[in-house]
Amino acid sequence: MIKNILLAFIPVFIAVDAIGLTPIFISFTYRLTKEEKRKIILQSMATAGGLTITFIFLGKWIFKVLGIEIGDFMLAGGTLLFCIAILDIVGPEKKRKVSEKDVGVVPLGTPLIAGPAVLTTSFIIIEEYGLFATLCSVVVNILIAGGIFTASNFLQKILGETGTRALSKITSILLAAIAVMMIRRGLISLLIK
Repeated sequence: MIKNILLAFIPVFIAVDAIGLTPIFISFTYRLTKEEKRKIILQSMATAGGLTITFIFLGKWIFKVLGIEIGDFMLAGGTLLFCIAILDIVGPEKKRKVSEKDVGVVPLGTPLIAGPAVLTTSFIIIEEYGLFATLCSVVVNILIAGGIFTASNFLQKILGETGTRALSKITSILLAAIAVMMIRRGLISLLIK
């Protein structure tokens, strides 16, 4: 049982990529207080956990009923992220297009933490390692993401105000690149079928 949990943990850890998401988290929250950040972290964890666990139990059925392929989901998630990134890059600094109150749900909770990679990985590892191991690996990885986001205050102190603002713009470009990658993978997935 423990072996299965560990084997299921690794692909979900890679799919969540909490360390890679930390700069994106900082870019969306660097103006917020610790209390506001804590709320966003909890919101992103609840969103990611709720969505992933729901999809573990109902995802295949929902996709089948709606006629959705994983590639469709990747295209939609990638398009959403791309729009958020572009608005953040070209939008005025004072007026962010993504509400800071909702950033925990979109884009952090989904499609970044619980996006197509995590959902697809979860579908695959259920078959290999079982439902319990999959649920444990998802929950532990979401908790790890929350812990890493909480520790991001330390990185923000090192960077300072100017460095954090610069990181925010660079991260928006990386977010656009992640979006393009999701769109590309979604297209490839649809074209191969």
